[in-house]
Amino acid sequence: MLLAVASLMWAGAAAADDDAIADNPLVEIPGGPFVFGNDMGNENERPQHIVEGQAFAMNQTEITNAQYRRFVTATGHRTAFYDRHPALGLADHPVVGVSFADAEAFCAHYGLKLPSEQEYERAARGTQGARFPWGDAPVDAARANYGRDTCCGGDDITAPARSLPQGASKEGLLNLVGNVWEWTRDFYAPYSGEAPPEIGGKYRVLRGGAWNSDPARLSATYRLAYDPDFRFAANGGFRCVRSPD
Repeated sequence: MLLAVASLMWAGAAAADDDAIADNPLVEIPGGPFVFGNDMGNENERPQHIVEGQAFAMNQTEITNAQYRRFVTATGHRTAFYDRHPALGLADHPVVGVSFADAEAFCAHYGLKLPSEQEYERAARGTQGARFPWGDAPVDAARANYGRDTCCGGDDITAPARSLPQGASKEGLLNLVGNVWEWTRDFYAPYSGEAPPEIGGKYRVLRGGAWNSDPARLSATYRLAYDPDFRFAANGGFRCVRSPD
């Protein structure tokens, strides 16, 4: 169970209606083949294979507390669990303390959805199967907000959603690795075969690692099965996509 800076001059291409969520543009991710999975990773990351992806657009940053509060005001949806926390609730930091259903409702309000695992991974590692959004160079504090070298801890908490531009992806997305785990819309299952009955259709997948993760959990291919109803994680957030599926 999870325990629960600099600005970027972004040069990526925004989607045509990129202002669906104010202050968080949708960035176009082109379609085409890309490397998915990792034969050198954990068993649940295998096998590595080529996927023919469709084009989609993803929020440049994680959804922030300020953006989530606007959604709550507009809809009457419940607030994030850490909404008024003195550090976790800062306006420009990613919202945390949201269940899968909370994140799904937010995205749906703007005509969007949570990313699939394939969409997350394509955005986070490009087409050639890089280990991280910035390439294959090791994780460091200039590129990602993460914890100690052994799981799980760290003196910091979340960083502003627009921090760490050196860790940006090729398309200009920020903090796809580190800062907060991100909900995907997929149920957890192996890439090959069926999920065993005890887990099939029960858990959603979180991606990317967080501010208190050790480096082993920060790759773009690491998968974490998680209870979709749990909303008390201080290191779990999300971003949205517009996609054809």
